Amino acid sequence: MGDKEIKVHIRADSRYPIDRKRIRKLVRDFLREMGVEGEMQVGVVMVGDRKMKELNMKYLKVEGTTDVLSFSQTETSEKVSEFIEPTDNGLYLGEVIVSWPQAMKQALERQITVDEEVDFLVKHGLLHLMGIHHD
Repeated sequence: MGDKEIKVHIRADSRYPIDRKRIRKLVRDFLREMGVEGEMQVGVVMVGDRKMKELNMKYLKVEGTTDVLSFSQTETSEKVSEFIEPTDNGLYLGEVIVSWPQAMKQALERQITVDEEVDFLVKHGLLHLMGIHHD
């Protein structure tokens, strides 16, 4: 499967120093490892805690921030995309939204790099987009 078949839209404020190329590769490789094939799109968004709190309350009715949220476009007919405007090419899986401040905090707690924590959170969010949930 060619990289052109999985389009990864990334949105992040310039104050969050993310490596877009690395994240695109991570998403494509992870989806392939999980056996996901075909033409599709997915969004990855970095936000601050204020925006994450707002999204958590708006969609989950939960107060406070969280590290990652996922909004699947395959499990609902309601359009909940807050950030990414997908093109007409292929299935739009949805969005993975990561709190940069929470990723930094958790990386420090786990004694890993922020990039490693962001990778973990993006993969976690992708699992949710594929319908794999936890308690």
